[in-house]
Amino acid sequence: MAQIIDGKAIAADIRREVAAEVAALSSTHNAVPGLAVVIVGSRKDSQTYVNMKRKACAEVGIRSVDVDLPEDISEAALVAEVHRLNADPAVHGILVQLPLPKHINEEKILTEISIEKDVDGFHPLNIGKLAMKGREPLFVPCTPKGCMELLSRSGVTVKGKRAVVVGRSNIVGLPVSLLLLKADATVSIVHSRTPDPESIVREADIVIAAAGQAMMVSKGTGSSQALRLSMLGRTRSMTLPGSLGTGLLVMWILER
Repeated sequence: MAQIIDGKAIAADIRREVAAEVAALSSTHNAVPGLAVVIVGSRKDSQTYVNMKRKACAEVGIRSVDVDLPEDISEAALVAEVHRLNADPAVHGILVQLPLPKHINEEKILTEISIEKDVDGFHPLNIGKLAMKGREPLFVPCTPKGCMELLSRSGVTVKGKRAVVVGRSNIVGLPVSLLLLKADATVSIVHSRTPDPESIVREADIVIAAAGQAMMVSKGTGSSQALRLSMLGRTRSMTLPGSLGTGLLVMWILER
């Protein structure tokens, strides 16, 4: 039987830890961390994630700076808003909810975020350092970091293990592969163009499903002893137990 990790319980532990740290910071320095969450447009899925982040901020004592912008905002106006937040000393972290409308260049917007406030870890300098041996980024993308936190808090040894990541997105698949490599795992990536992905997954000690496409790997594939994490709810059809849960991701954002 594969080990099933309780992401919700771990998220609750992190929530308590963050709340205590925020209270101590406020008491000692009379300062409250401020997290700006920027959302453009009214996509229901984006609204759901943003609302969860804002709710989590309130529960642990972090000040949420809500920036809700219209769908038709110009790229220049959004850049100006990011610059305003960069310059605001009461804002310590900035999240721009993705995806952005098609007329806006996401790469440009993410690059404009101050690297010191890039809590999503998507700035090219943060990603670049993540990819380099012996370098440490200021921030790491939250979903991959949440995955590594799950493994660590569950007592899973990554060093020397064979890890397979299903998916290669910039948000999850690629950075979690880099984190596993930094933790001395032997890493393979399975994606939509990989021939015979089942044969690769079958050899894994750790499988992380981070793909938006259902059934990329056949049901039941893999060793019965492999530890499997499903990072996205829609990958559940792959029967990879151990769903991370958005709550843990939000808590990791706040912990930083």
